[in-house]
Amino acid sequence: MPPSDPAGAVPLPAARAKPLPTRLLPTPPALVPARMLNEVTYCERLMYLEWVQGEFADNEFTVEGRLVHRRADEPGGALPPKPGTPRDDAGADDRPYQARSVWLSSEALGITAKIDVVDGEADGRVVPIEYKRGAAPELPEGAYLPERVQVCAQVLLLRAAGYTCDEGALYFAASRKRVTVAITEELVAATLAAVTRAKALVEAGTLPPPLENSPKCQGCSLSLICLPDETNMLHRLEAVPSDGADAAEAPAAPEADDGPRRLYPSRDDAVPLYVRAQFGKVGLSGERLKVWTKDATEEVRLGNTSQVSLFGNIQVSTQAIRELTERGIPLLYFSHGGWFWGRTVGMDPKNVQLRMAQYKAVTTPEVCLAMSRGFVVAKVKNCRTMLRRNLEPAPPSLLDELAFLARKAMTAPALDTLLGLEGTAAKTYFQAFSGMFRAPDGIGESFDLSGRNRRPPRDPVNAMLSFAYSLLVKDVTLALTAVGLDPMLGFFHQPHFGRPSLALDMMEEMRPIIADSVVLTCVNTGVVSPRDFDSAGDRCNLKNHARRAFILAYERRMDQLVTHPVFGYRVSYRRVLEVQARLLSRVILGELDRLPPFRTR
Repeated sequence: MPPSDPAGAVPLPAARAKPLPTRLLPTPPALVPARMLNEVTYCERLMYLEWVQGEFADNEFTVEGRLVHRRADEPGGALPPKPGTPRDDAGADDRPYQARSVWLSSEALGITAKIDVVDGEADGRVVPIEYKRGAAPELPEGAYLPERVQVCAQVLLLRAAGYTCDEGALYFAASRKRVTVAITEELVAATLAAVTRAKALVEAGTLPPPLENSPKCQGCSLSLICLPDETNMLHRLEAVPSDGADAAEAPAAPEADDGPRRLYPSRDDAVPLYVRAQFGKVGLSGERLKVWTKDATEEVRLGNTSQVSLFGNIQVSTQAIRELTERGIPLLYFSHGGWFWGRTVGMDPKNVQLRMAQYKAVTTPEVCLAMSRGFVVAKVKNCRTMLRRNLEPAPPSLLDELAFLARKAMTAPALDTLLGLEGTAAKTYFQAFSGMFRAPDGIGESFDLSGRNRRPPRDPVNAMLSFAYSLLVKDVTLALTAVGLDPMLGFFHQPHFGRPSLALDMMEEMRPIIADSVVLTCVNTGVVSPRDFDSAGDRCNLKNHARRAFILAYERRMDQLVTHPVFGYRVSYRRVLEVQARLLSRVILGELDRLPPFRTR
């Protein structure tokens, strides 16, 4: 069972839970795709996420489905003449017709569809065939209702186009079986009702609630986007009345709650690619990226690559850039010293509704303050946890001061006040930071942090901290962008030219437990030593070989499994960033009242 305190989440003003203004709602569609009729009958939330908000993610089932549809997706063949159409007798025959990837629409029905295959006879009778990757279910109707509704919509479109169509069919690839779908009055009524329901959901502009502990969520490719069990759990926590001890703390978790199911892998199989060799080149070779340096040539599979980070002067071919953007693999640019400059990505996420809601939220002072309180409180408490775990001995006065500052931050009346409290907490934390170094052979004593400095960092510890923060802001930026949020528009870090303000907001709570932890690990395990730094004037940087070792340590930390403090399952830190970004989007859209911070204990 997950811990009882969901990390001291600070609630947003009650107004955030209200429906969005009309001008933020999507435009009602004129035509509903038949595939969306399948989804609205199966799961209304799935339909809304995929169609209205433009969300999509692959898993093994969607990839297998595309393979099944490969031939059907290639337009070809011909439809038979419509009944009553005059024909040239010389060219008429009784041969069967077959057409692939047939697109039909009807404004009267309000439906559009791309039909996989249409079988037809010379007399104008046709049968639409929908391909499915799975096995045919053992049901009297031959298939489940969502699939039959989809086929029924195709039948209605063919009838509206002037063809005689008495039935439809489903072809199940796993069992190599064709199942006939009878078009009854009840099925037609269910199909037309699905059209009406889909349009109503779009007009409402509100994400439907997730299914409750439904087996439909197992195997759904959008489970990480939807977060059904997590959302339901947070709704239950919000419904628990507070005892009044601390209004800023989130309610305790119900004792009977066993926590969410694991609906997605704890880690991502794809890993980042870092290219650091100056004047290197990156190109494309089939399904692989090819990296040329003066010392070696290496290849990596595109399917195993989650992002490509370039440090300094690295050339990338146009073919490689295009393939990366088509596959949704970000291309990231750093200075030679590790400053994060920018990124090349494909088309922005389609969730315009989320971005419009974000723009409204960041211009609302009450929302900015409430969100900022949560970010700062989580950061200060995570800093306190780092000192409590690693500082021997940890002075009670130091821990008490950080706890006091966290309580003050919960009720800070303005952003300026909150900024002062955060700065005081950071100063207190970094004054004790060197005490956590315990490297063997006295190496730890060579690393001393007199205070935080940057742009440029002037000592080894600050050089490592700045580099770690640069790597972290890169990953947080990618998580926010993948969700559909604008990383430049923040709540605590107000918008500023060239600064990913929202990414800096989101990484506040992660700085101690990810970035600072990597620095401590590198020093205390001897990964870096005082000889691994170059100093020029007032600038201090990691040497090239040490930067490689530091990046590996950072990636190990991001891949490390941790028990989620709210949901109770084990998940990697990289997945934590994804979950937090998704939950933030739900808060901005008003589905959740508060963002549960990620706090370690």
